[in-house]
Amino acid sequence: MTDTTGTPRPGTSDASPAGTSSAPAAPAAPGAPGTPRPAAAPPAPHAAPAAALLRTAAELGASAPLKGARAVVMTMGALHEGHATLIRAARAAAGPDGQVVVTVFVNPLQFGEAADLDRYPRTLDADLAVAAAAGADAVFAPSVDEVYPGGEPQVRISAGPMGERLEGASRPGHFDGMLTVVAKLLHLTRPDVAFFGQKDAQQLALIRRMVRDLNFPVEIAGVETVREPDGLALSSRNRFLDAEERHTALALSKALFAARDRLAAQQALHARAQTTSATTGRAAALTALGEARAAADTQAVALARPVDGPSAVRAAALLILDDAAAAQPPLVLDYLALVDPADFTEVPDDRTTGEAILAVAARVGRTRLIDNIPLTFGATT
Repeated sequence: MTDTTGTPRPGTSDASPAGTSSAPAAPAAPGAPGTPRPAAAPPAPHAAPAAALLRTAAELGASAPLKGARAVVMTMGALHEGHATLIRAARAAAGPDGQVVVTVFVNPLQFGEAADLDRYPRTLDADLAVAAAAGADAVFAPSVDEVYPGGEPQVRISAGPMGERLEGASRPGHFDGMLTVVAKLLHLTRPDVAFFGQKDAQQLALIRRMVRDLNFPVEIAGVETVREPDGLALSSRNRFLDAEERHTALALSKALFAARDRLAAQQALHARAQTTSATTGRAAALTALGEARAAADTQAVALARPVDGPSAVRAAALLILDDAAAAQPPLVLDYLALVDPADFTEVPDDRTTGEAILAVAARVGRTRLIDNIPLTFGATT
């Protein structure tokens, strides 16, 4: 599980169960994908009835709605506006007769070191207030013994090859632990729909794959990443950044936005070039399109070819990240990857159409952060 649906590792990484990518019939979050938007503070706790605190599977079972759907949001606590957005989407899906359950469980299987597990913030009282204000009916906050009676499970879910890439390569075993607890919580909560944040795109993709491959009777819905006004993706990890580190960390979202804008400009130029006369010279055609500077260089024609899309997208992002690597404090890049959302393999340079995810992970100081943005190749503007 992450900050909004995956498992973050305090001071080392950013991920936990409760948020990831798009889904059928998922309520759309306001704003264009990847666009920074204000992270409004959750409504005051007194604006909504208190959410019931449930500690055991028996209490959870007794609370099941007599009618209507049950929607679940899985978290590791330390709730912020990103989680609140998920809860509001769950509330809309469940409707007035349904039930929204928020799980708060710090999953030990997702942490590589005991010190990271101990440092993870526990803020249950505040979490109850945030959950209630966003529309939750109940918060299921079980103990480790309740979830794993008799100790760590001997049988676990394997994330397979997709779980060994990107985040899986940086955090071996993380996705096995995440899928195991998500499977357990899906069995315990028995939701009709479960909501996860798109910020943890690889986690979301793996959860969807598990649900499909193992025939879980649940819909998995993704909700758009929530960002702070400066563009930084909301995360419980952000609290570990000082002012200088936060300034450096902004390079992650800036790199993603630069790549998105580069792709949009390239596709717009290509579309406009298609409308010019086939008999017009290259330089003249580009000049007629208002690309006077580009017309001076025949490379401008290459920019109009969609075949250069993936390499241009990567280059635009790396330009920002390379500058941040020289900042003080520096950004230490873990990976920048343009991947197919189906299996998280790298998109080839000759890709001209289809969906992709540009994902980035880096460390600033002692804090590891992740972010991503969806892209569409071959789209017309």
